[in-house]
Amino acid sequence: MPNSKADVGAVSLLAEPVRGALYEWVVGAGGAVGRDEAAAAVGITRPLAAFHLDRLVVGGLLVAEFRRLSGRSGPGAGRPSKLYRPAERSVSVSLPRRRYDVPAELFARTIERLDAQAPPDALRDAAYELGEAIGSAARRSAGARPSQKRLREVLLATLAERDYRPRVRSGEIRIQNCPFQALVEEHRPLVCGMNLLLIEGIISGIGLPRHVARPDRQPDQCCVAVGRI
Repeated sequence: MPNSKADVGAVSLLAEPVRGALYEWVVGAGGAVGRDEAAAAVGITRPLAAFHLDRLVVGGLLVAEFRRLSGRSGPGAGRPSKLYRPAERSVSVSLPRRRYDVPAELFARTIERLDAQAPPDALRDAAYELGEAIGSAARRSAGARPSQKRLREVLLATLAERDYRPRVRSGEIRIQNCPFQALVEEHRPLVCGMNLLLIEGIISGIGLPRHVARPDRQPDQCCVAVGRI
């Protein structure tokens, strides 16, 4: 059960502009980062970055680890660097408290009991249709005759607005965050299948025929990647 006091405290940490910017950058970095990188990215000094990063660790929003960046070990390898990565913990604040996680869990269990296929056809259709509606609405913001480059930008913006935190790597769009993580561990086939169809629908609605969503499970990332064909 979420600890509302801890969540409020964590969110309040982000009210400080520099700290909030650091947190957003670390989350979008796609891996553990050092103090020097973070300071340069946000445009502050290393000591100030260290202060704010450590406050975020204490607040449970980041996790610290120590690693030698050179990859060497033993005498002469130097001291390990302190690195930071996003914590797996999810933070949600609602006043008064709302428990949307309970009906979501019940819906997932009910669907799995009614249909052994994950996800069942009705959910697959609904997910794709919702994705198409989201994508079509986003495409209208791109103008009358948008280029494929512009539509790809619209796709990235739409995924970002939906909290997927997209990141382009080697021409592919990798999804750094799963918005449905609270359900994934107990209902992975159901949720990941639904998520894949939702993103396929978004791509179709935006109008990117040479882009395809595919399953791509990676540690600490979403189960979907988007590539060109």
